[in-house]
Amino acid sequence: MRPLSTLAILALLSTAAAAQQVELQQIASGLNRPVAITHAGDNRLFIVLQGGTIVIHDGTSLLPGTFLDITSLIGDSSNEKGLLGLAFHPRYAENGFFFVNYTDTNGNTVVARYAVSAGNPNRADPASARVILRINQPFANHNGGQLQFGPDGYLYIGMGDGGSGGDPGNRAQNLNELLGKMLRIDVDSGSPYAIPPSNPFVGRAGVRPEIWAYGLRNPWRFSFDRATSELYIADVGQGEREEINLQPATSIGGENYGWRLMEGQQCFNPPTNCNNGTLILPILDYGHDEGCSVTGGYVYRGARYPRLQGLYIYSDYCTGTIWGTSRNEAGAWSSRVLLDTSHQISTFGEDAAGELYVARHSATSGAVFRIVDRLSLPPKRRAARH
Repeated sequence: MRPLSTLAILALLSTAAAAQQVELQQIASGLNRPVAITHAGDNRLFIVLQGGTIVIHDGTSLLPGTFLDITSLIGDSSNEKGLLGLAFHPRYAENGFFFVNYTDTNGNTVVARYAVSAGNPNRADPASARVILRINQPFANHNGGQLQFGPDGYLYIGMGDGGSGGDPGNRAQNLNELLGKMLRIDVDSGSPYAIPPSNPFVGRAGVRPEIWAYGLRNPWRFSFDRATSELYIADVGQGEREEINLQPATSIGGENYGWRLMEGQQCFNPPTNCNNGTLILPILDYGHDEGCSVTGGYVYRGARYPRLQGLYIYSDYCTGTIWGTSRNEAGAWSSRVLLDTSHQISTFGEDAAGELYVARHSATSGAVFRIVDRLSLPPKRRAARH
């Protein structure tokens, strides 16, 4: 191996120093296994706890009590089960509707709609529950859990392949199954929902019309870029590769992201000749020498930290490393380490202004942190932090 030049060494040192200017500022602690963070269009953060509750941070501190408590509907919240996702309706300020994703007492996935209490904006009405979708889970893991409303106003639901190892039922490739898919439904029409007419498999015999894209193993966290409407899907790998997929804003759906034919950018089952040219490869993947379970994040679109603008920021649950990735003018993607942490990072969150947060997943010391870039701060504010 050729030795690094002095200039190369200085460049590496400069990059490392710049990366370490990114830090985490704790805003909430004492949480029991936080798994999701989102907003309702105002200055509050809603923090989902895996055991079955949602709490509120009002911008200053955690509010007493819970916004929602559905622990009795969940039962077992160990491992990958529990209350896993939350999304507020785009017109929440008008209709008060929000949606949760949880595994019920039988371990099956439930997507349900709730409404905020008429008399208290910090309390949901538990009697308002309406089950929208229930999906059988053959195993206890790979339940997905993310909910997001897309720029089109439809609800997107990330579903894992149903669990076990290697997708033994080949469900992710089976278009008559909702498992291993990205679903897209219209919660403003039909009963309990309608199929958007632009979904790619509408009218095709033997195919579930809810499917927007398929070939996913466990898309634990996905997000839309609020500036470009591109969809980033972080898909947890099997034994060797973690991956992040990108769906362009111009997509008409129907993409096959490869699992179980491929894991990341390499063949899985079959071990060779797995791609006939129709599979969509990830924009990046990494091996298990760098982590073991990707935690998808967001493209930073906040105003506080210009140096982070346009970076897709993500992490790995096992290592706690936080990366930022971007593409050059030629369209090539590259990642750099923003921060090494010792946290088991379960999720990222975005507030109404586009600032980003991460959660440490722990039953005894769960916490939420704001992502801060010290190099983007004005000199006086930066100095005040020393």
